[in-house]
Amino acid sequence: MKFLVDADLPRRTPGLFRRYGHEAVHVCDVEIGSASDVEVAAHAQSQGMCLVTGDFGFADVRNYPPEKYPGMVVLQLPRTATADSILSLLESLLRQEGILEHLSGRLAIVSWGGIRLRPRPKG
Repeated sequence: MKFLVDADLPRRTPGLFRRYGHEAVHVCDVEIGSASDVEVAAHAQSQGMCLVTGDFGFADVRNYPPEKYPGMVVLQLPRTATADSILSLLESLLRQEGILEHLSGRLAIVSWGGIRLRPRPKG
């Protein structure tokens, strides 16, 4: 699976994803680190990448309908989250192959309380 890591997450994040056999790149490495949310989402969409972010604005399905993206992973983080705690939370997601297999077209909200997948629309 291919992932685009947003600017609000640690620069080490793509390495974690690669250790689990996925392709991953940080927005700063593709020169869109200061791009708007809309531009970041468009890049993920055009490149067939699942966006991974701590920006809860991406959880607004009116602005970012999950079915139009290869997947969205939004971390629900406390303001006091450290880089290590963020990476630990992401590793808990990466260990769950069953969830990763079903991310396409879906929104995953990941928190220390668990993972919620917004289902695909019926029809």
